[in-house]
Amino acid sequence: MQEKWLDWAMRMQAIAQSGLFYSKDKYDLDRFQQIRDLSAEIMSEHTEVRLEKIKDLFCCGDGYQTPKIDVRASIIVDNQILLVREQIDGKWSLPGGWAEVNLSLSENVIKEVKEEAGLCVKTQRLLAVLDARKRNPVPAPYGIYKMIVECSIISGIFIPNIETSGCGFFAPDSLPELSPGRTTADQIDICFRAAADAAFVPVFD
Repeated sequence: MQEKWLDWAMRMQAIAQSGLFYSKDKYDLDRFQQIRDLSAEIMSEHTEVRLEKIKDLFCCGDGYQTPKIDVRASIIVDNQILLVREQIDGKWSLPGGWAEVNLSLSENVIKEVKEEAGLCVKTQRLLAVLDARKRNPVPAPYGIYKMIVECSIISGIFIPNIETSGCGFFAPDSLPELSPGRTTADQIDICFRAAADAAFVPVFD
């Protein structure tokens, strides 16, 4: 579960963003901007995210604030799941990343798997829509919905790239060290449970 200080900072940010969008008085606008800046400083101080990145990702929206979307692919072959090694921390995760606004869910997943694992895939089922605040141990300075989609491989081969340095299949009892802000053992367990059950009901928070 997310720390209360982070929930408070995120609520401050959401209030400030709405205030900046709807207020007309210049003094109110200045106060809301100060609240937004303060919330960003709090988040940066207590997370591993630089202040500049928080402001870029989190403090540039208008109107009501909504969660960011993180898409992940579940690809299981012979009871082994495909994971990629992240360049940023050397740990492993389901292939995926932030959704782009001009692509559908399937298109985003297909793009991310191609970029990170070098594979062309076909999307099959939505397995989960998870609230990262409840599911990932690393605190994030913004709301995140994590969507996991089951995929099958069409073709392709892994080539190291700017995002990932490795790619491999792992059995459920021999997982490598996971990148906790991106993928957890619980999320991988969802993938294996879904692969074993044709009638699997998607998990959501």
